[in-house]
Amino acid sequence: MKKGINMNKFLWGASTSGFQVEGGYNLGGKGLSTTDVRHVKEGIADTKVASDHYHHFKEDILLMKELGLKAYRFSFCWARIMPDGHHVNQEGLEFYDQIIQLCLENDIEPIPTLYHFEMPQALVDEFGGWKSRKCIDAFVEYAKFCFKEYAGEVRYWITINEPTSMAGQQYVGGTFPPAYKDQFDKCFKAEYNQNLVHARIVNAYKEAGYTGQIGIVHALQTVYPATDSKGDKHAAELKDVLENKFYLDGTLAGKYSKHTLALVKEIIDANGQQMIDIKPEDEKVLLKAAKQLDFVGVNYYFSKFMKEYHGDTEIIHNGTGEKGTDVNRMKGVGEEIHPKDLPATDWDWIIYPQGMYDQLKRVYDDYPLVHSIYITENGMGYKDKFEGEDKIIDDTPRIDYLKQHMEEVAKAIEAGIPVHGYFVWSLQDMFSWTNGYSKRYGLFYVDFKTQKRYAKKSAYWYKKLAETQEIPSID
Repeated sequence: MKKGINMNKFLWGASTSGFQVEGGYNLGGKGLSTTDVRHVKEGIADTKVASDHYHHFKEDILLMKELGLKAYRFSFCWARIMPDGHHVNQEGLEFYDQIIQLCLENDIEPIPTLYHFEMPQALVDEFGGWKSRKCIDAFVEYAKFCFKEYAGEVRYWITINEPTSMAGQQYVGGTFPPAYKDQFDKCFKAEYNQNLVHARIVNAYKEAGYTGQIGIVHALQTVYPATDSKGDKHAAELKDVLENKFYLDGTLAGKYSKHTLALVKEIIDANGQQMIDIKPEDEKVLLKAAKQLDFVGVNYYFSKFMKEYHGDTEIIHNGTGEKGTDVNRMKGVGEEIHPKDLPATDWDWIIYPQGMYDQLKRVYDDYPLVHSIYITENGMGYKDKFEGEDKIIDDTPRIDYLKQHMEEVAKAIEAGIPVHGYFVWSLQDMFSWTNGYSKRYGLFYVDFKTQKRYAKKSAYWYKKLAETQEIPSID
């Protein structure tokens, strides 16, 4: 990234997720997942097709090779491997085996995520989802099966992607199925169960004696008070515990601090709900896993600025890219505000690169058991314009975003923070969970009518970065 930093073992890569790119929703014996049942349709291609990675994975992996990337972070679809959540589908295994083998043949490290926002709908029908211990048991068995199946080929595993995004949007924001709103007690209960199942999986992996590495990926939006007032500072603390700290305590410390639990209780009490039960036997499992965890992945996109708020919850999600339409006020937490002096994307995500450094430093300072960090997602949603096959897609604002954030990563490395890899989100354009197809993140533009891929200006820029190990200037 910069001269003087040893980047010999640094992993440059790209990330995707199964549902967002695969398509082939009913092919190869795949069962329905929770996201299939939701059946969101946006734009000119629905989620049954997405970026058709199911049929284009060979092309996509070779595009990574052309860029000189050394790692591919993707996700297994549980319902493709086990359609009902229990019984194995051989065709699904063969699909992921082809991806893994092709990566290895091209000197690309395959890094699968076991859970990226989708589980077999059959399990939800059977057990009720993340609130059920039986569902947790099924996930552990699925993970153990995958470890055994790919033991000789996969050296890095991720248990869960962004559990904070999942629980918050499932039970507070209402943008993920089952689409509840204002259910803070259910949100924290789901968070608690996700931390626990992650820990059980880490412990099972280590007990089996596998020689690879295992970690978890958190979406961490750095939270700041809007002013120095006592009320704004407390609102920032409350927001941070809801979206960051409860997860970090559970997975990286193996124990919830008294201060963390007091803030959790304050949020739940303010909404007239019942405090979750913290079981001592569960914390033993968490602590054992935290001591064995090999790495933590950080997904960072934006920061949040909070002010004191005492009204009812009001959340208006900007899923259209109409700038200035996002509203987020939570009862018992606070209100997000958008500082006028800071830029934002069309989806109202505040662009604040310093938040990347501050979050990495927080993880390093506050959680001493962590000894390896990867930036597992960082990127910018943008309305890219395709102007013809003979013209390079100019996404200079994305390059500027990536450059500024990579400079903060370099600053963290210089400060001794153990960041060992960076994965851009995303390899190619794909379905965006709550924004459809207009919000593009890819290094490669996808024409969803033809599924043809086109390199963007950012792809060439990232290729130069991977080759030189130094952050290029913006031409």
